[in-house]
Amino acid sequence: MLRTDADLILYVVGHMDSVGGFDYNMYLIRKRAQAASQELTDRYGLDGTRLKSAGVGFLAPVAPNDDEDGRALNRRVELVKDSGRD
Repeated sequence: MLRTDADLILYVVGHMDSVGGFDYNMYLIRKRAQAASQELTDRYGLDGTRLKSAGVGFLAPVAPNDDEDGRALNRRVELVKDSGRD
């Protein structure tokens, strides 16, 4: 996508399960999003200025956090298109 659309800017958004404290999880998920952004720039040669790292922690789960299967689904990184509203 980034190679075919020169104007595209993406948020690299980190998500987490609900285990652990809020502050530590937010720190950890920001680091995860930054690592994913770095991997995209290093491995695929993408322009890092077109990627914005962010973290929402456990605030947007895709599965219940009641068991390991659900928690594993919630530990993820998603790419979200920047709508241009800064």
